[in-house]
Amino acid sequence: MKMRIPFGTITITDTAKKLINDAINNNRISNGKYVREFEEKFAAIIGVKEAVAVSSGTDADILAMAVLYDFGAVRGDEIIVPALSFVATGNAVLHAGFTPVFVDIEKETLNINPQKIEEKITKKTRAIMPVHLMGKPANMDIINAIAKSYNLYVIEDAAEAHGTIYKNKPAGNLADIGAFSLYIAHIITTGEGGIITTNTPEFSEILLSLRSHGRACKCKKCLLNISGGYCNKRFANPDNMDIRFIFERIGFSSKMNELEAAIGLGALENYHQILDKRRKNLYYLIENFKQFQPYLATITKEDYEEIGPHALPIILNDTAKFTRNQLKDYLEKNGIETRSLFLSMPTQCPGFKFLGYKYGEFPNAEYMGHNGLHIGVHQDLSKTECDYVLNIINDFIQKNK
Repeated sequence: MKMRIPFGTITITDTAKKLINDAINNNRISNGKYVREFEEKFAAIIGVKEAVAVSSGTDADILAMAVLYDFGAVRGDEIIVPALSFVATGNAVLHAGFTPVFVDIEKETLNINPQKIEEKITKKTRAIMPVHLMGKPANMDIINAIAKSYNLYVIEDAAEAHGTIYKNKPAGNLADIGAFSLYIAHIITTGEGGIITTNTPEFSEILLSLRSHGRACKCKKCLLNISGGYCNKRFANPDNMDIRFIFERIGFSSKMNELEAAIGLGALENYHQILDKRRKNLYYLIENFKQFQPYLATITKEDYEEIGPHALPIILNDTAKFTRNQLKDYLEKNGIETRSLFLSMPTQCPGFKFLGYKYGEFPNAEYMGHNGLHIGVHQDLSKTECDYVLNIINDFIQKNK
């Protein structure tokens, strides 16, 4: 019998609904106490000192990079990123005022090839931004060592890395700054939204300013927003100006609102149950994917890591006698929602053409752009449905091998 397997699902908990109603009834919709509570609880999960919630995962990347302007970076400086990622990674570098410098990936991990990073470092390089694609952690030991030797910052694009563990430490706590997406398809979601993690309080203070137009006012808990109380810091400056309207740096309008934070607080209630269920689904599919060799491949788990169960990537091997789109079409016709496995940003995304890269410079990323897809492993997926997915893939291979 044909089943319907969506890529992802979202659960709006009773707690979230109550908090949303409370925010509406109290006329407190903008950034306030629920946002701060969500930040504190998210920071505790990641094991970091600070977390700053923003309006999207893209903004999380942008603001994480914009912090570097307070530490000597200038516009046009370079950020090293993997060639393969969701386009938001490259977009964020450009929106932050930097120049993306792309590095090819490893086919086996889908992540930036650390052996190719050093050759891309110049006098203008300010940071390396690895992406934990599909929740598979990048090789952070080598990346951090390279960064240290060249005095560079490391920013984790952890958009898909909820629950990712690398050598006993969570993603978002493996570098100077981590940037998460809280989009609807992710394990922790606020509907839209993003959040930035760090162990450096100075970074957090700058982020609070950046997300609110660059304001000099950057208290963690704003009395005006949370309780409507009087703030004795407002005019405590030499010019006797309202600190809310002093702008110290070029900033952004990137605040999370109370309704989004309420959804996030509800999601955190069930975080470990959702994570465990999704990871069980992912590992079951990975283990049973071995039967599809030599035609198809996916990522594998190393002993020192836990893969964040974002989705199951599927890659066609060279021996496959069918195309990615033929497989996608068969899966979709049988009720299994699919998504392509992104593109080589510099050579397969027309928007990046102005950077001057040529097709063929990133063969592994380009291969994934032609031959990769991914499917959901969400918490509402049963073992019966996982078996259905495996059976449909097997049927396709038998008909096309």
